[in-house]
Amino acid sequence: MIDFAFLKVYTYKNFELVKRESITNMDLESVKKAEQAKSYFYEGYNCAQAVALAFQEELNIEKETLVKLCSSFGGGMGRLREVCGAVSGMFMVAGMLYGYADPREKADKSAHYKLIQELADQFKQENGSIVCRDLLGVKRDTYVPDDRTKEYYKKRPCADLVYQCAKLTQELINKKSSSNIIDTL
Repeated sequence: MIDFAFLKVYTYKNFELVKRESITNMDLESVKKAEQAKSYFYEGYNCAQAVALAFQEELNIEKETLVKLCSSFGGGMGRLREVCGAVSGMFMVAGMLYGYADPREKADKSAHYKLIQELADQFKQENGSIVCRDLLGVKRDTYVPDDRTKEYYKKRPCADLVYQCAKLTQELINKKSSSNIIDTL
């Protein structure tokens, strides 16, 4: 694994503190996926679609199918302002990659639900909630989506939430692939 080092400069009163940070290839991949998801959001895809589209290759699913599958989850599920669309997208990717298929396998189901709750807790720790209306400070409103204008992007944290969910998803993938490598040794 290659480490890339860079400097961050912090200004405190009249002097600067320089902090050295290390970024690994896995960290770079997480940032890359997060930026890709944010870019999809800026193209006009809803939060769930943007997160899921960043992982289209890993999911091995056609773009149109993935976009349609996620289309109901924007705006906190059809603008009901319930579970954040970005969080739903993160959960869908986790389900496609690590979900269970046999409904009778209680252990698999429990392990997956534990994973989803851990992802939710990570998101909540940073944002205080996984509920769209809490994150945006709005109530349920019309089913008509807002126009994506400069003002829209200024008043909404959605692009940053999409970024965060894609990053958390890639970190999960990195963690799972690292543990699989260790398990095979």
